Amino acid sequence: MGEHRVEVTVNGRSVSAMVEPRLTLADFLRDRLRLTGTHLGCEHGVCGACTVLVDGAAIRSCLAFAVQMQGCAVTTVEGLTPSNGAASDGAASDGAASDGAASDGAASDGAGLSELQAAFRAEHGLQCGFCTPGFIVSATALLANHPDPTVDQIREGLSGNLCRCTGYQGIVRAVQAAARARHAGHGAGAGHGAGAGREADGE
Repeated sequence: MGEHRVEVTVNGRSVSAMVEPRLTLADFLRDRLRLTGTHLGCEHGVCGACTVLVDGAAIRSCLAFAVQMQGCAVTTVEGLTPSNGAASDGAASDGAASDGAASDGAASDGAGLSELQAAFRAEHGLQCGFCTPGFIVSATALLANHPDPTVDQIREGLSGNLCRCTGYQGIVRAVQAAARARHAGHGAGAGHGAGAGREADGE
């Protein structure tokens, strides 16, 4: 099977690579670019762990082929993290990012977290963390379309992502907290502790 060249922007950097038509976007990101924050769970488009943004829209990267990304802008969870936001310059040669890109979209301390990531931490929106990158990406797309979402909009917007740990309440509160923080113009981690977002629990 012959290879085809694909030129795509990944986390703000231009990438040009030869790929087989059958190579999925998820495998391209993980194996070729070493952006391992995009997780593979079911590989059937059900769990949402592999969610990325393509031209701003959330898609399942396990169901898309790398060759379909020609001319598109792809954003992974690494690209949503302020301190680790893009692959190295080496990614433009043949799709090989630096080892530092494989950060799963989380800094070692809180300094490099986005408002949404900080809100997930503050509101206990994660436990094992395997599903978290997909939720962060899906929630990013949700907040872009609904800056002040209702609980029902949050639940519907994240309905394509599965979590086997949290029971979802903390995730809903985290999205609410991030929305409030963006409106207030300060970080989500301050003043949005356990008492925040009780509407998610019906309180």
